[in-house]
Amino acid sequence: MGNEPLTASLERVFGYETFRPGQQAALEALEAGNDSLAILPTGAGKTLIYQLYGYRHAGCTVIVSPLLSLMADQVDRMRLGGFRRSAAITSQTSYTDRQTILDQLADLQFLFLSPEMLAQPKMLTRIKQLTISLFVVDEAHCIVQWGPDFRPEYLLLGAIKEQLGNPLTLMLTATAGQATRQEIAKQLRSQPTIVTESVNRANIFLDVDRVNDEADKKERLQQLVSRLQGPGVIYFSSKQLATDTAEWLQATTGVRAAAYHAGLSGEDRFKIQQQFMSGELDLICATSAFGMGIDKNDIRYVIHYHLPGDLESYAQEIGRAGRDGQPSVAILLYAPGDEQLPLALGQANRPDEAEIAQYYAQPTKFDDSEPTVHLLAFYRQHGISQAAVQRLFVKREQERNRALAGMVAYAREDHCLRQRWLAAFDEQAPAHTEDCCAPQATPLDIGRLDLGRVVNSADKATPMDWQTQLARLF
Repeated sequence: MGNEPLTASLERVFGYETFRPGQQAALEALEAGNDSLAILPTGAGKTLIYQLYGYRHAGCTVIVSPLLSLMADQVDRMRLGGFRRSAAITSQTSYTDRQTILDQLADLQFLFLSPEMLAQPKMLTRIKQLTISLFVVDEAHCIVQWGPDFRPEYLLLGAIKEQLGNPLTLMLTATAGQATRQEIAKQLRSQPTIVTESVNRANIFLDVDRVNDEADKKERLQQLVSRLQGPGVIYFSSKQLATDTAEWLQATTGVRAAAYHAGLSGEDRFKIQQQFMSGELDLICATSAFGMGIDKNDIRYVIHYHLPGDLESYAQEIGRAGRDGQPSVAILLYAPGDEQLPLALGQANRPDEAEIAQYYAQPTKFDDSEPTVHLLAFYRQHGISQAAVQRLFVKREQERNRALAGMVAYAREDHCLRQRWLAAFDEQAPAHTEDCCAPQATPLDIGRLDLGRVVNSADKATPMDWQTQLARLF
């Protein structure tokens, strides 16, 4: 298949005649034997890149993905799409299922793993036996956002890649400024071809609603949910508040709402996701990480109840809205002092100089189940010195503070939100108009958003005839 023109493969496998922006350029880089870092907006079809490459080349495509729910969802979709030799091994995979997958490893076309699972010595030994056609790091920005002080296994991916024989590598993300791009390439020991499309989504109206305090914010949220049309997502930094708010909004506004976060069982998350996808739920109250698992084209609004820690996260999350290209809105509720929460969350797992010194002096006296201790144990086990760890956390704190300052500047912007947002990604914003945004000094006119005229994307899709469906599946 490797010699077939890319457009012919695209039509054969997916039934499309043309690629979306960025897809072909990323595939051409891979076909030429070059690693590729594809920075394409949410909804741009990043998964198609590795699916099509995996279809065209013998061997297994290994995908490193951050979320269990995301992996399970991807495998289900790929099997429905005809890629039946797909599997995921996660911490939730039963022993029997894991053994079955490992027994069939050589026959797999696509294998999804978390960084933590891939870093396990026994698993890595098995993966080394595979012929890897492509090594994919999905949500590659997590290397920078999560690696140093949350999921340090991300920092091992470069070394793991070398142990696997430096396979051809595809890095995927929806947002990455210059510094993030450089760090991704550095951590993965790669000099990739960078394929990037504008992060701007002209169909998403941007709004910052300035409120006085928590009570005012809650009241404003209730007003917005009562008036906004169509499926929506509200982001929270707290699982408990996401749950409580979903119940409260359902009781006070009549909207069909549910919480979606790591505190739910896998079965409940799956059920809620399916209900939201099928239109049985109007609204999901999600925590930031779990928002990545929400893949619905016709989300009309995204509201942030809590201030995100940086503009890259914000861009990822508002990108869940309007993936069908129809009018949508992203609303940030901001009260003075909201920056204290992301500041506190950023420092929660970050040990100070004294804690690092105490741990390195007597590591056996500490409980490894504590997140901070677990983090320090990871670095010590991998031969990172006390001084190097101290420097790492100082640098990390400086980076987080700079990123948070950029987010606060966006929240306090008085002129053009889009201009402020795109400048963070070295992009020039189009001229400001009334259809662009409503900064904190401008009241949001919900009536002019015209979300009610949107045609459901499912209604617009041309149904496949049964012969085409069978051909795609088999």
